[in-house]
Amino acid sequence: MLNLVHLKVLAAVARHGSVTEAAKQLHYSQPSVSHHLARLEAATGVKLVQRVGRGIRLTPEGLLLANRAAEIVGRVDAATTELAAQVGLQAGRVRLAANASTLSTIVPRAAVALSAKHPGLELSLFEEHPAESLEMLRHGEIDVALVFRHAGDPAEDGFRFVHIGDDSINLVSRQPGDSLANHRDSAWIGGCARCQEELDAVCRRAGFTPRVVSHSDEIVVVQALVAAGVGVALLPGFALQAHRRPDVHVTDTGFRREIHIATYGEPPDPPGVAAVMAALTEATVPA
Repeated sequence: MLNLVHLKVLAAVARHGSVTEAAKQLHYSQPSVSHHLARLEAATGVKLVQRVGRGIRLTPEGLLLANRAAEIVGRVDAATTELAAQVGLQAGRVRLAANASTLSTIVPRAAVALSAKHPGLELSLFEEHPAESLEMLRHGEIDVALVFRHAGDPAEDGFRFVHIGDDSINLVSRQPGDSLANHRDSAWIGGCARCQEELDAVCRRAGFTPRVVSHSDEIVVVQALVAAGVGVALLPGFALQAHRRPDVHVTDTGFRREIHIATYGEPPDPPGVAAVMAALTEATVPA
């Protein structure tokens, strides 16, 4: 018989890569973590961890069970939260993940409105890229995600998306009245690999491939580099709402991101999640 506590321990070991770190995260002693792992191995009849030098690593069977354990533990936590929220939204917690630009603009406005309407409902926030947000949502580690997508993106099995608005993609440079066409030979400041896809798509539409020489996902850093003449960049409108240097110029490229609220599983949504979704929808304004 699989024990939820044992599964929680295995998921923590997989997530942190060591018994020591898992023990810290769970507030257990190291011997207690080792004991739970041994009990889980006895219950399953397979070897889940193996010694490697002074540390451990999961066996293929251990990795398989750890992935399922993370989903199971996440779902139990979600069920507990949903049950608490069901009681008239007087208590409970909703876990929301969003990327930096929406977490610094839409989400704070939604949090204010949510607190006024449902003061007993706690909102826990996580800054994550959409891909990581969706993975957390799938595993039950969060209850709702605010993500950006592009027209034509494929549907994701099990996810439900609600389109609540669009976000502009803007050229950030030192020249007023600038255009993409002026920068086919310029140095560009890119971001993460996923953001690079968006940069390539926007520039490709203007007839060139950007020459990326610098990288940063931090909007303050990107604008400082542009102001210093290191290169030009693209930034979403919500990011520029959160922070805008007076010595850079912004030009709308005409390219848009779609802003979606994402949930996972069959409807209806729990009352707490529905309340957060309503607050996010009301807080979304054109960028």
